[in-house]
Amino acid sequence: MAEVSIVSCPDYRPEACRRALMDALVPVGGLDFVRPGMRVGIKANLVSFMKPEAGATTHPALLAELTKLLKERGAGVVIGDSPGGLFTAPYVKNVYRATGMHLAEAAGAELNEDFSQKETVYPEGMKAKRFTYTGWLDGCDAIIDFCKLKSHGMMAMSAAAKNMFGVIPGTMKPEYHYKYPNAEDFARMIVDLDEFFKPALTLVDGIVGMEGNGPTMGDPKPMGLLLAARSPHAADLVCAELIGLRREDVPTLQAAYERGLIPAGWRELDIAGDVEALRVPDFKQIGQKNDILFLRSGRTVFHRAAAALMQSALRSRPDPAERECVGCGKCAEICPAKAIAMRDGRPRIDRKKCIRCFCCQEFCPKGAMKVVRPLVARMLNK
Repeated sequence: MAEVSIVSCPDYRPEACRRALMDALVPVGGLDFVRPGMRVGIKANLVSFMKPEAGATTHPALLAELTKLLKERGAGVVIGDSPGGLFTAPYVKNVYRATGMHLAEAAGAELNEDFSQKETVYPEGMKAKRFTYTGWLDGCDAIIDFCKLKSHGMMAMSAAAKNMFGVIPGTMKPEYHYKYPNAEDFARMIVDLDEFFKPALTLVDGIVGMEGNGPTMGDPKPMGLLLAARSPHAADLVCAELIGLRREDVPTLQAAYERGLIPAGWRELDIAGDVEALRVPDFKQIGQKNDILFLRSGRTVFHRAAAALMQSALRSRPDPAERECVGCGKCAEICPAKAIAMRDGRPRIDRKKCIRCFCCQEFCPKGAMKVVRPLVARMLNK
């Protein structure tokens, strides 16, 4: 049995989606884990009020065809997520409407209407030893992680592992960014969530992904591919290769590697399909936090001071594009560190308070908050 399967899929026509799903599933064991009477939860990426064509959310055509395949095996299907906002019926139902979830509903899926929150203790976690999660998952016998392949301001890439951050209730997400402001610790927390919930299957919608100013306000990127895997981390290792990222560039992959959940490189995986043929050579990366990793904390005061200076000079930061900003104040509202204040109708960022979580960039409704790489980092990268 392969660890990862990758197939081409040209578009979101129902027949193309069904064929791609079936072709991708077979090498990784298909839906053999599904039994009649099971309730299967599909954790989709429904990040915000985004239309399917924006390339930010799991496409409803794929969710509809997967629902049909699961129903054919006698399973009940529920689709859910906690977007970046209120985890309440009115808010989430509006997200369902915007993201086209009526297609999946028409195919026989339920759209989650359980907006309860649960607490759990997870001693095995490296960072998230205690956390709050969305209660609807407790009613599922198995979870399928169905993500979208996108660029990401904090994590460089948003795909399978990052998708499980959606188990945290929406309004609590900024708290977790503030609790884990360091990219490496935030990634370890995400891997904790993956390991706690252990999705039975991972699927990646890369038919049309998102490049540039992702994960919400980037540009749709036709890629024509679909991935299936048993492990979200194995799926992400291949996804990173497809869009030109190394394992070291993606904090969630580094966190998974340090736990022995993935090998050092994608070529060490058992892969069904042609990765080289489906590579996306012109994928536009977002400015990454960790452009250069050779300076860490040293053993002497001098080394630590040099590391701090270089980190300050090389780390990307959020910055508003004045001409695109409409002064709505969403960035100030969402900022977990309260580093943004609105002055004269424009956001002003207190750099001493900013923890570089990029929540402001992710949830700016106009895409006006950009990830800016310092001049030093751009010059060294060349």
